Amino acid sequence: MPPSGTTSFAAQRTAYPVLLAIAFSHLLNDTVQALIPALYPLVKASYQLSYAQIGLITLTFQTTASILQPLVGHLTDKHPRPFALVGGMGATLLGLIVLSQAHTYALLLVAVALVGVGSSIFHPEASRMAFLASGGKRSLSQSVFQLGGNMGSAIGPLLAALIIVPLGQATVGWFVVLPLIAMVVLWRVGRWYVRVMAVQARKASSSSPRRSKLPTHKVVLIVATLMLLIFSKQFYVASMTSYYTFYLIGRFGLGVQQAQLMLFLFLLAAAIGTLVGGFLGDRVGYKRIVWASILGAAPFTLALPYANLFWTGVLAFLAGLILASAFSAILVYAQLLIPGRVGLVSGLFFGFAFGMAGLGSALLGRLADATDINTVFVVSSYLPLMGLLCWYLPDQKQFH
Repeated sequence: MPPSGTTSFAAQRTAYPVLLAIAFSHLLNDTVQALIPALYPLVKASYQLSYAQIGLITLTFQTTASILQPLVGHLTDKHPRPFALVGGMGATLLGLIVLSQAHTYALLLVAVALVGVGSSIFHPEASRMAFLASGGKRSLSQSVFQLGGNMGSAIGPLLAALIIVPLGQATVGWFVVLPLIAMVVLWRVGRWYVRVMAVQARKASSSSPRRSKLPTHKVVLIVATLMLLIFSKQFYVASMTSYYTFYLIGRFGLGVQQAQLMLFLFLLAAAIGTLVGGFLGDRVGYKRIVWASILGAAPFTLALPYANLFWTGVLAFLAGLILASAFSAILVYAQLLIPGRVGLVSGLFFGFAFGMAGLGSALLGRLADATDINTVFVVSSYLPLMGLLCWYLPDQKQFH
């Protein structure tokens, strides 16, 4: 069986039913994940946690979700596992059950770690399937895949505000239906993947994977630059997803549900931006989208800490809209840079993104404890200026 990461196979046409099924599963997966930060105001009060302990919850989740992803991607490049996604969702389901019944801080950490393991299996394999279903529309396919995740991230806090906050932590158990539905959908996607592998097996003997024209040291420097850009994006997003509600409550006196609705608007903007970025990436070039997405958000992030409530909502929406368009372009750019290793590249970049989000949440939580929550947003507002690093990236036409 040839590696599923080979680029010898490409669908003649975009397999939209498969792509939509993967995106829907991503929506369900990330809805579950988004319940974790949405619970923070509730568990902070219930367990009398510090901001640093809140950050450790995120770090635990993001660590298990990030460290395993490159390994999963590397192994499945060599040995495809069409139904691995079903098993990953099983870990997520178990994590939800533990989370709904957790009555100690240690059990909270165990629960989020299990959800992280499920995520580490889901993302590189689902990204590979989106690549194979793209029909050449790589940025669009990754953006549709990401759109599902971003919509789930936006829906999670909304559901938490409507159900979990008023009714209590035990209602987290109601959401086990989401991974169950995803397991059914992903089983059908796995059957499609089996047929794809059969096509790959027939074509592998008549084609060979392309190699980058760039020397290895150049590829390494480009990957390092892309990771720095992801660092800037994810640290800022971590400040929003983990602490935006606390910022709104502390500065403007909003209630928990009102603050969750504001977080929903930020995450909704990110979902819209993801799709727009994917649509434009295949047309104007991935480097241009990355440049515009990271650096273009800076004026809005820099102004946000000094705005009133209305403009805070507007600026957060615009920052989320612009920043979110970057990741799909970065991922496809890296997949083209290192052909034939779709799983490894996807796992590496998704894993790094998750890891940076977790590290960012933990460090920003320490900063909030040492200073105040307003300082977190002032410091993080400068991160998108790292978009200036895009000057170093070559055009993707130079790769092959």
